[in-house]
Amino acid sequence: MTILRNISVITASLLIALPALASDTDHFKGKAANTLEQAVSNFSEYNQKLEEVLAGDLSPEAMHEVHQLTYTLENALQKLDDEIDELEETLEKVHKASEHADPDTVRSAGKEYLVNSRKIVK
Repeated sequence: MTILRNISVITASLLIALPALASDTDHFKGKAANTLEQAVSNFSEYNQKLEEVLAGDLSPEAMHEVHQLTYTLENALQKLDDEIDELEETLEKVHKASEHADPDTVRSAGKEYLVNSRKIVK
């Protein structure tokens, strides 16, 4: 009887995990993060979802859900990384303009930097 129960549990686990074992063409894509605002929103929302899943039992179903959630989080992090690279470049313009006493560039690039950085931190 114990062997039958173990086989049943293993079979059920494999059926649940099967989508995660599918080929790359069958994998999830996650929610897109085409803008900084989308990335920040998805990052916040999906971190909350991940936290909720992690608070419970990490059953095969929960592991599958984590697998799905990570695609959206990876998309958001990639967009955030790209945007932070752009912020660094803009801030470097401000820095260099301040060294060269260029108030017009400091003001314009500084405003651009602040507008975009505030999309990340509110």
